[in-house]
Amino acid sequence: MYFGGQTVKDLEEKLVLLGSEARFDLCGSCFGGESRIRHPRGGWIYPVALPDGRRVPVLKILLSNECIHNCFYCANRAGRPSLRATFVPEELARLFMNLYERGLVQGLFLSSAVFREPSRAMEDMIKVAEMLRSRYRFPGYIHLKVLPEVGFDFVEEAAKFATRISVNLEAPSLEHLKRIAPEKDFTRIFEKFFWFRELQKRGELRGGFTTQFVVGAAGEKDREILKVSAVLYREFQAQRVYYSAFQPVVGTPLEDMPGVSTWREHRLYQADFLIRKYGFSFEEIPLRDDGNLFLSKDPKTVWALRHPEYFPVEVHQAPYEVLIRVPGIGPETAKNILRLRRQGVHITPEVLKKLGPSATRALPFLLFRGKKAVSSFSQPSLFTEEVPV
Repeated sequence: MYFGGQTVKDLEEKLVLLGSEARFDLCGSCFGGESRIRHPRGGWIYPVALPDGRRVPVLKILLSNECIHNCFYCANRAGRPSLRATFVPEELARLFMNLYERGLVQGLFLSSAVFREPSRAMEDMIKVAEMLRSRYRFPGYIHLKVLPEVGFDFVEEAAKFATRISVNLEAPSLEHLKRIAPEKDFTRIFEKFFWFRELQKRGELRGGFTTQFVVGAAGEKDREILKVSAVLYREFQAQRVYYSAFQPVVGTPLEDMPGVSTWREHRLYQADFLIRKYGFSFEEIPLRDDGNLFLSKDPKTVWALRHPEYFPVEVHQAPYEVLIRVPGIGPETAKNILRLRRQGVHITPEVLKKLGPSATRALPFLLFRGKKAVSSFSQPSLFTEEVPV
């Protein structure tokens, strides 16, 4: 039974409350430090990367924050006294269209707590998307969160109206999930990825799917998280995996547990990027003896310091796959180096610096027509875990 506290019915108050509480779900947010923008009327608007690479402002909101579950980390867990609210599908669809027609948003990220029997709650979420597509002819981006308990027919229906869908895995194994969400079924959540893959093969999931981990609440290691992420990218063609550093919420069983450093979250994103964009395998990600990432250095730099036999590389000859393994050189900088080489430009340290603010980090790892720009890198500080506050 649900014991949630006072219920909010006013539309404006719902927008304030459910827009604010959607911030806990990162699957619709962006990575790279772009700020969350508070809407003047109380909603939350996020810059989101679309499947075609464009970034647009998206209203991120919950259909409801009333929940029948008791996840130990969650602010919306049943029994926690707090304000509760639920949108009727029609009123949320009208609200979104009002914001869209005023030019404030171009897309919708819709999630929800499980506020009633899961299939009925999912049905209401799909109704919002269906109204936007059929009644209001909205052509833009819609991201729908799939509730963990629903069957394939609901996932298939959601894919008809959504650009992208997602389900929160939360933890990397059944054992870890039981520690923070004992009512959730890890196997049933993971089977959604098989369904997503099938829909992608059939061309019925245009923008792919995403998922999210709650980092550190269940005592899991970065090794365990990244191993699952690598499988999701390699075997299921996931679009993105998101990482949310656990922060305690008053009134939950984990309220006295210390929060997880956002540096850990940041390093996970960097390691994720190496797997997703740089061609690194999971086995190549450098980890400490305890199974976690180094906090004092980014994983790409740690990998480079652990493989001195790989460096320095000749900037005028190295192929793209080699260049992107150099600390400070990302995909865009590597492409620009190749472009300059095709144009016959003599690449010097000064030219490299103009290609990006991080390029100077690459100098110790490069040769410029056989010459080093700076003295060879050293390794003594690799294991010094001094992290900026």
